[in-house]
Amino acid sequence: MAIGRYDRTARISGGTQFGTSVSANTIHRAARRGNLSIEHRVLREGQRLDQIAGQFYGDGRLWWIIAAASGIGWSPQCPAGTVLFIPTDLVQIENLVG
Repeated sequence: MAIGRYDRTARISGGTQFGTSVSANTIHRAARRGNLSIEHRVLREGQRLDQIAGQFYGDGRLWWIIAAASGIGWSPQCPAGTVLFIPTDLVQIENLVG
């Protein structure tokens, strides 16, 4: 059996993997509507989303949450100057897409 691209994506709780296009769209809409606690950051040269996720969540594999909230697609690398919407409460994310 082949290993899928997201087989090792971190799970928030209960063994449910939330890194899907459906959950990404839900997170993005909630961030834009102001329904999530968000911190804004501007990505600096050489920074990656997995590094930012490691700082905020203690787990770089949760980079997809930042990507989803920011509406920037499915890549942990983005150009410098990208404005990030970083959800600060993972419980809100879990309640939103769980």
